[in-house]
Amino acid sequence: MTLSSLAQGLYLVAAVCFVLSLAGLSQQATARRGNLLGMAGMALALVATVALAVDVSERPVPVTLLLIALVFAVGAVVGTWRARTVEMTQMPELIAVLHSFVGAAAVLVGINSYLTEEADVVHLVEVGLGVLIGAVTLTGSVVAYLKLAARIRSAPLTLPGRNLLNAGALVVCAVLVGWFVAAPSLVPLLLLTVVALALGWHLVASIGGGDMPVVVSMLNSYSGWAAAAAGFMLGNNLLIITGALVGSSGAILSYLMCTAMNRSFVSVILGGYGVEAGTAASGDEEVGEHREVTAAEVARMLVGARSVVITPGYGMAVAKAQYPVAELVSRLRAQGVGVRFGVHPVAGRLPGHMNVLLAEAKVPYDLVLEMDEINDDLASTDVVLVIGANDTVNPAAEDPGSPIAGMPVLEVWKAKQVVVFKRSMATGYAGVQNPLFFRQNTAMLFGDAKQRVEDIVAAVPAATGTPVSASA
Repeated sequence: MTLSSLAQGLYLVAAVCFVLSLAGLSQQATARRGNLLGMAGMALALVATVALAVDVSERPVPVTLLLIALVFAVGAVVGTWRARTVEMTQMPELIAVLHSFVGAAAVLVGINSYLTEEADVVHLVEVGLGVLIGAVTLTGSVVAYLKLAARIRSAPLTLPGRNLLNAGALVVCAVLVGWFVAAPSLVPLLLLTVVALALGWHLVASIGGGDMPVVVSMLNSYSGWAAAAAGFMLGNNLLIITGALVGSSGAILSYLMCTAMNRSFVSVILGGYGVEAGTAASGDEEVGEHREVTAAEVARMLVGARSVVITPGYGMAVAKAQYPVAELVSRLRAQGVGVRFGVHPVAGRLPGHMNVLLAEAKVPYDLVLEMDEINDDLASTDVVLVIGANDTVNPAAEDPGSPIAGMPVLEVWKAKQVVVFKRSMATGYAGVQNPLFFRQNTAMLFGDAKQRVEDIVAAVPAATGTPVSASA
């Protein structure tokens, strides 16, 4: 058996592992197994790639192995460093920037493939499409990263005739691909790269921060198709399969998220939605008077309640408040208070972000309900704690003139009493004022979410009836 045939066999086994990995990740109970299968598939893919590189390389085997080892070392050092230093709250922007690497790889592979491979028509089409998709993914992912990391404003870029600009850029890209196929040269290929880079930047810059979770999911799909295009250019079957899996699963997730947020799937692909709806109450201006409350008062509300719902958001993740929240839930349940969580589909700027944080704090999974499961019960709930959430509980979504009009939200304002944990009265990530803060049944608890929850825990009696310190 040659090294090439061995590599193809390992590629096949790795592809099966990736398919089984996706199947495992579809359910919480099998997610760990899915992760392990994905890791095993990637290990096999790397072994196969090394074997194939050794088989086809014209260099001496030791030199080829040394070059591969150097590349692996750099990747392992950088990857380990980021994995050990990244905060859970930084995962959305980390994922976005990783997508940009896939886009950059597709662009570089395309240009290199044109320069080094025989230029038949099919290959030229593969190169053109690969560079187009890769360049859009590259700059689009960079903009998503900058918005999620608060390096640039989250508000959408509203250039005059932005939809016409996007359409015009797509037409230019199509013309340049045709030119490149008809008369192959670096000129149309480099022009295509520049126009596609500008298109990717504008597509994502035109989308508001409140819709970034859907954008990150769509960019995940783009990165998959970019990887598949690179696979066609390199003649790598595993890369084609893996890219298709990522691209299709990302597109399906984006579609489901768009449905959950009452957004148009086509609008996500074209870029720049969420602006035309209007600008009602879209600034920092207050629309009434808010009422403040202390941690001790909140503790008395909770102990006297029969049912409590906690709706977490990105602010809880930033403050790392999930651990005292879990302790508070334990204390309240010991007092006979019914406590559940209501999680919005895009709470935390990434699907499943809040679920992971709560699982990390060992909150019983049966207490964590999705928005559709909890919304009907909020009207009969005594107290709702909104911890670090804003746009996902904003009643402005019911206002046709609001920038977030039509977006499904947790209807927490229907509860008897709402307590909102915030550092200030500033607007949320979407930049839309929240009328919830000024309702008669809403009280604001200002400060760091973790510290405020710890203060409440200290004021809630333990199972024995004896108060404990906030550091317990």
